[in-house]
Amino acid sequence: MNELEINQEQENRNNPEQIITTIPTEHKSYLPDEEVLPVKNAAEAIKTEFSNVLVGQQNLITYMLTGMFAGGHMLIEGVPGIAKTLSAKILAKCLQLDYSRIQFTPDLMPSDVTGTSIFNLKTSEFTFNKGPVFSNVVLIDEINRAPAKTQAALFEVMEEQQISVDGITYQLENPFLVLATQNPIEQEGTYRLPEAQLDRFLFRIQITYPHLEDEKKILRRFSNDFKNSKLNDVKKILNPEKIAEIKGLVEKVFIKDELIDYIAAIVVQTRNDADLFLGASPRASLAILKSSKAYAAINGRSFVTPDDIKFVAFPVLNHRVQLMPEKEMEGVDTFKVIKRIIESIEVPR
Repeated sequence: MNELEINQEQENRNNPEQIITTIPTEHKSYLPDEEVLPVKNAAEAIKTEFSNVLVGQQNLITYMLTGMFAGGHMLIEGVPGIAKTLSAKILAKCLQLDYSRIQFTPDLMPSDVTGTSIFNLKTSEFTFNKGPVFSNVVLIDEINRAPAKTQAALFEVMEEQQISVDGITYQLENPFLVLATQNPIEQEGTYRLPEAQLDRFLFRIQITYPHLEDEKKILRRFSNDFKNSKLNDVKKILNPEKIAEIKGLVEKVFIKDELIDYIAAIVVQTRNDADLFLGASPRASLAILKSSKAYAAINGRSFVTPDDIKFVAFPVLNHRVQLMPEKEMEGVDTFKVIKRIIESIEVPR
């Protein structure tokens, strides 16, 4: 089975339409399903705006919304030309937030990202000029093209939402979301992202080429609109207050203790699997917990099901585990290992 077939198998298995929505008999939610409707309605409104511009990539859209409502950063990985940057732009346009784009290059300096202090001759004082990272939504294009020194500039801001320069700490405004893209095929002029930085991304979303029917739709859509003018018509759906309200609702989504144990068992098993050199950290457990709640709310439910956990497990884990060197040389696929681990854990009833 090649990579495309594996990803297609994942997409088919993760189809949101197939998620089980039966309410467990012992379920006692902290809030009724009606109260998470604002989350579902907002997600559907944003999906509508996406569909007006972007063809296909339904899993990508769902993962992006899940990650945003869970309050996490996202790394979008795929070959050139499959709408990674376009997807990030559409999401940013749907939000009434400040937006900036940084093109990472090998000669990019940390100060080009965070900002720098400049001496003011009139006042004889240093003035801090904020960099493009001081925004609500930051799109980092080709993040793996910058060297480690520049990547390190993102460590503090991605985890603590602040920047320290010349002994002074500057807080960033809420919400703060980093959307990064990278090409996994091209290696020349790129740098491997540090594991500590990868761990700060809630999801690594891997996308593939569109199917034949979607390819036809893309050609028809752009046949009379070379400049993609529909991108300018994207409506703004959410403001900062609404996003904060949605995150508050997501936090209140109910998850029973058996499912918390299920998440812990999956993550701990990655640390004990013979095919893996590096397992997932407790940050991965928390990421699965948060994102499964967000995904449940997007589907209009105030409680988490095992299928919610399975849906978010792969994008949470795939960049946090490392194969044994010999397994990597043998061509063992990370997706298959994670899939096997999940299937080996008994699903709570």
